[in-house]
Amino acid sequence: MSLFFFQDANLSIHTDSPNLTPCFQNTILAWIPSIYLWTALPFYLLYLKRSKRGYIVLSVLSRFKTLFGVLLWCVSWADLFYSFHELLQSRTPPPVYFVTPLVVGITVLLATLLIQYERLRGVQSSGVLIIFWFLSVFCAMGPFWSKIMTTTAQNHVNERFRSATFYIYFVLLIIELILSCFKEKPPFFSPAGTDPNPSPELTSGFLSRLTFWWFTSFAILGYKKPLEDKDLWSLNEDDISKNIVQKLSREWDKEKLTVINIFNSTKPEASSLVSPSMKEAEVLIRDKRHNRKPSFLKALMRTFGPYFLIGSFFKLIQDLLSFVNPQLLSVLISFIKNKDAPAWWGFLIAALMFVCAVLQTLILHQHFQYCFVTGMRLRTGITGVIYRKSLVITNSAKRSSTVGEIVNLMSVDAQRFMDLVAFLNMLWSAPLQTCLALYFLWRALGPSVLAGVAVMVLLIPFNSAVAIKTRAYQVEQMRYKDSRIKLMNEILGGIKVLKLYAWEPSFSEKVLEIRKNELRVLKKSAYLNSLSNFAWISSPFLVALTTFAVYVLVDEKNTLDAEKAFVSLSLFNILKFPLTMLPQVISNIAQTSVSLKRIQQFLSHDELDPNCVERKVIAPGKEIGVVLRSAAINLLVPSGALVAVVGHVGCGKSSLVSALLGEMEKLEGEVAVKGSVAYVPQQAWIQNATLKDNILFGQAPNEQKYQNTLEACALKTDLEVLPGGDHTEIGEKGINLSGGQRQRVSLARAVFSSSDIYLLDDPLSAVDSHVAKHIFDQVIGPDGVLKGKTRILVTHGIGFLPQVDHIVVLTDGKISEMGSYQELLKQNKAFAEFLRNYALDENIEEDELTSTVLTATMCPFSPNGSVVLTRQLSVISSEGGECPNKMSTKRRVGEKNCTDQLWCVILQVKLTVFWQYMKAVSPVLSLIICFLYCCQNAAAIGANVWLSDWTNEPVINGTQHNTSMRIGVYAALGLLQGFIVFVSSFTLAMGGINAARKLHMALLENKFHTPQSFYDTTPTGRIINRFSKDIFVIDEVIPPTILMFLGTFFNSLSTIIVIIASTPLFTVVIIPLAVLYFFVQRFYVATSRQLKRLESVSRSPIYSHFSETISGTSIIRAYQREESFIAISDQKVDENQKSYYPSIMSNRWLGIRVEFVGNCIVLFAALFAVIGKSSLNAGLVGLSVSYALQVTLALNWMVRTTSDLETNIVAVERIKEYSETETEVSYWKSSMFTNLCGGILIGIVGRTGAGKSSMTLCLFRILEAVKGEIRIDGVRISEIGLHDLRSRLTIIPQDPVLFSGTLRMNLDPFNKYSDEEVWKALELSHLKRFVSSQPSMLEFECSEGGENLSVGQRQLVCLARALLRKTRVLILDEATAAIDLETDDLIQMTIRTQFEDCTVLTIAHRLNTIMDYTRILVLDNGTIAEFDTPTNLIASKGIFYGMAKDAGLA
Repeated sequence: MSLFFFQDANLSIHTDSPNLTPCFQNTILAWIPSIYLWTALPFYLLYLKRSKRGYIVLSVLSRFKTLFGVLLWCVSWADLFYSFHELLQSRTPPPVYFVTPLVVGITVLLATLLIQYERLRGVQSSGVLIIFWFLSVFCAMGPFWSKIMTTTAQNHVNERFRSATFYIYFVLLIIELILSCFKEKPPFFSPAGTDPNPSPELTSGFLSRLTFWWFTSFAILGYKKPLEDKDLWSLNEDDISKNIVQKLSREWDKEKLTVINIFNSTKPEASSLVSPSMKEAEVLIRDKRHNRKPSFLKALMRTFGPYFLIGSFFKLIQDLLSFVNPQLLSVLISFIKNKDAPAWWGFLIAALMFVCAVLQTLILHQHFQYCFVTGMRLRTGITGVIYRKSLVITNSAKRSSTVGEIVNLMSVDAQRFMDLVAFLNMLWSAPLQTCLALYFLWRALGPSVLAGVAVMVLLIPFNSAVAIKTRAYQVEQMRYKDSRIKLMNEILGGIKVLKLYAWEPSFSEKVLEIRKNELRVLKKSAYLNSLSNFAWISSPFLVALTTFAVYVLVDEKNTLDAEKAFVSLSLFNILKFPLTMLPQVISNIAQTSVSLKRIQQFLSHDELDPNCVERKVIAPGKEIGVVLRSAAINLLVPSGALVAVVGHVGCGKSSLVSALLGEMEKLEGEVAVKGSVAYVPQQAWIQNATLKDNILFGQAPNEQKYQNTLEACALKTDLEVLPGGDHTEIGEKGINLSGGQRQRVSLARAVFSSSDIYLLDDPLSAVDSHVAKHIFDQVIGPDGVLKGKTRILVTHGIGFLPQVDHIVVLTDGKISEMGSYQELLKQNKAFAEFLRNYALDENIEEDELTSTVLTATMCPFSPNGSVVLTRQLSVISSEGGECPNKMSTKRRVGEKNCTDQLWCVILQVKLTVFWQYMKAVSPVLSLIICFLYCCQNAAAIGANVWLSDWTNEPVINGTQHNTSMRIGVYAALGLLQGFIVFVSSFTLAMGGINAARKLHMALLENKFHTPQSFYDTTPTGRIINRFSKDIFVIDEVIPPTILMFLGTFFNSLSTIIVIIASTPLFTVVIIPLAVLYFFVQRFYVATSRQLKRLESVSRSPIYSHFSETISGTSIIRAYQREESFIAISDQKVDENQKSYYPSIMSNRWLGIRVEFVGNCIVLFAALFAVIGKSSLNAGLVGLSVSYALQVTLALNWMVRTTSDLETNIVAVERIKEYSETETEVSYWKSSMFTNLCGGILIGIVGRTGAGKSSMTLCLFRILEAVKGEIRIDGVRISEIGLHDLRSRLTIIPQDPVLFSGTLRMNLDPFNKYSDEEVWKALELSHLKRFVSSQPSMLEFECSEGGENLSVGQRQLVCLARALLRKTRVLILDEATAAIDLETDDLIQMTIRTQFEDCTVLTIAHRLNTIMDYTRILVLDNGTIAEFDTPTNLIASKGIFYGMAKDAGLA
């Protein structure tokens, strides 16, 4: 065969003007393109058949391509006919002259037909054909060169006809190649035509896709101006949530069906002939074989596997290519040694090195592209499947995991899959690379390689041990972090309560205790990380050292020359990557398998049975609206009736409603609800959307109906006050509405839905008595908007009972009495007794509401600029008192979307931020770290220069001298480098931990002393983000990023130094390459940082919408809005992927350009070595080229880490910003003046928003007032320290806040009181029975926010706190709104007896609780309207009289 290739080596190789034999030119070279095209054809046709893109109209370009294709065919066959002509002339041409033109002719004809077929299938640019034309041109170069050489040598042309046709053929090929690089116009009837901002990727040409050139315009845009949402391209069809999730759901359903079928098919047939023992055996066998659960992994593989495998194919080619350059290096070194070799060899080697490196770059990035897109689709799919599942999961299953855990499935676990997929191919690629590298090493150094391999193998368990230990520390640290975040979350949720009770020190201590442990664990893992860094930097060196030492010492004749040393070094460098990646990938797989189990378990949870409640639409004539039958309850509700459900706290009223909604698991009995349902829950569920959206809830807008609804639900006045009217954006969980407003919005949603059946779970408890009356009359009652609909009302309010059709009395989950109001009074059972005690006046006066009853819910800002006490956002500001740099409060309130403006500060990260971080680390330490890095690189260069010098040691009698001295110095330099690495990375880690401690401390300190107004205007999520995400970045992301940055920076620097030292000519190209690198880096960093910002801004809405959905599932299901919520979720995921997809592309774009710079460095290092061949020794060339081969990786990582560092250092800035917000001040003047004596009871009343709560906040100095003063016992409260003041007052707040922890901790966080005192307090607050019935008594664990206690019980816990503290002043803020009347009475009794020598201020909803108080204070618009005894006030017929009349007390 070699004869066939090069019949004459002297002609082709050992000459200064190389040439190829005619036989080789006419066969192999001519056939290569044809072989390629015919091989690719079947696969390509299959692909074209499947792609639907519309067709492309015949364009000028297409016509020219076809024309030249036909001409090529003619030219090829002209040769063929010429050969026949020669035959006829009886000159017998060789058979090649028949075969080759025939084959080539048919192939170009095929290519021409393919051009047209592609046009019809809508292909705008064909990769297959570009490669074909390129190969054809490349293979024609040889004959072209050869023909010119022969002609010049012989001075005349042989075979004129064939030469002429060949030149024409060659020119036509070049034209075809150039034409094929242009792309066609977009196809007609293309499905992608409707997109407003389509991705240019879809229409880009083959070369543009290969080099990601289509992304350049975006990179430039991001560099020129800050990117916004509208700049982002739409997603490709295949990446859209809806399509991906559909595919995945289909596969998952198939998988579930398969398992069910297997299970059913193996059920033993019940046969009378089978003996019982056989039956048992069969069951056992079946259980072993088929307890298989549906595998989510299989579903994922079927959905995403095929696309991923394309990426794996690219990886395979890239792995094989990576071994070509070390071989070329060895050829280059032997070329340098061989002083007689012709120069073109060297240039050819340099060119081949460059081409190989470029190919490797292009293919590697295609591989990454496929992997990352698969990862992105995986995350989309998993997120969508989890979201859809969470809407149908049963309540018991939901209880088994908290909202946080379910959100974690979506954020953390789905993310794990995404991270794993990028490197999953390492599973097979690492062993493959290792085997290849070992094979080549064995060829160079023989068995000594085994010594090096042994070192590597020994390092693997060491690395694994470090990894396992690190993992354990990570888990421990995550545990501390979780508990710290959970605690912070609760602290921020109940910050007002902490301030009111002056409990900050106790909670601050708790947080710092957890933080101390967290940092302790961090320190431990820092030791380990330094060790693993030491191993990672030193392992290639140790391997090289042992291999060379063994090789040289085993046999004197073994000499170490440049070729062996540097080729081995570059092979060891290739080995380094798979050996470090493999353990990481394996541990990632372990982590991901845990995530997979969790997701699979969640997806396998029981779903609510949609048929447990029968829902037949009402046909006229059916009288019964609701049926509920079971052992304990038998309830039939006639259509159009109003039924009240009453009973004590915790007797199952809400559960009854849940049963009707189908939210409970049905064990027995039947439930039927005829028609559509509207549901108002006890605690209103408000979406983070505008007020109008909350009411419409996806229904078509109908202005008339909407206005009527607002009127009926008493929301008109609130709208006047809200800054944006009904377009006001409502924060998460309705943060900027009062409790009463939230409840009314929830009710308005139900009214607007105009359903058939209304389930109202105590909607009146959160509103004032007169508003409650208005709502009952206008909405729920016999004359309300809902008359004629079936209404089931759970209520504590007795005043409305006479007006309902039926009353159902529940006790302990059973119906104890049922009937109309009159009937129950006649029956004279428990209910009648209860009524007689509490109903003050049975014939409630039906009094029309006058216009004065509804006043503003919140006072607007008064014109002169000072602000009256407001409820909605308790913020006090005056014209002068604003800090100029803070956005004015008025603007902040007035801005429509208060939570949406993530005022993203877009700026080049200032050097000051780096300086702040350095200060936190300590400037001296920072300098020491940089110095250590310089030393480390000096040692590394020293070791390699020494090696290069060693290889040039002359060989005398087949041996080298001073071998042991050479090895010794080499070892010393290498180990010194390792030691310095260890020290520097440890120093850096300690500095980082130090900085983290300082920054967190400052942040926490500030947040505990920030005024309440800050918390009212800032969503909790934003503050929590500082404590979780930003602190995490400072703890765990910034130190390693700095480490990486310094490492890659010094690495690149030392490469340049080495190359310049060995070939000084290199300085010429340094400048242009550096400029190119700098530009690419700036474009990339600017764009990538903004994409990351957009991505993180658009990521949190996915999770907040998800957690919002989970907390409102029962409402979403009741209104049957699942589909639209799924659509919203998909849209949010797509929004996020729209910014994530370009960021993947930006990495590919960068990679290809930066690696191109790296490849140029390789090219020039090799070129200058060839040029300066005479003055260079082989050792130096080996040194400089092997350094150059490593530089691409370092350059690439340097840009990445620069970008990461700039992105992450922002965390320092964000934390700084929140550590420097203003803290609570101590000046005080008040605009109210009331003189209160000790030992009296004062009732405070007023319409919603009159400033009742604000007044209490003034006593605690949560609000600092503008003028005036408050004195307690003659002491001005503005002159006492805040902590002292607040610890001497006690409040029972409006919303009972509990913290997760023991009940004892909730009552007495400082451990000031004995157990007896605590029990006494519990007894007085009527909780003793409940607590003593719990197995753990005082250590009873309250869940987050006290979720496992009813609202009423939480209120009682707050009462118990007050009884424990026993201060001289007690304030009750609407404390009894959520408690039934009996308990309310008990509480009032307790307060009167236990606090008889104290001053008690009560803000009352129910006027009957304060009718016997000493004085009544009536507030109106933030000022005192009336102040006197109740009897005097009623006699004076003022505001109070009007309110009493509404409540039927006057």
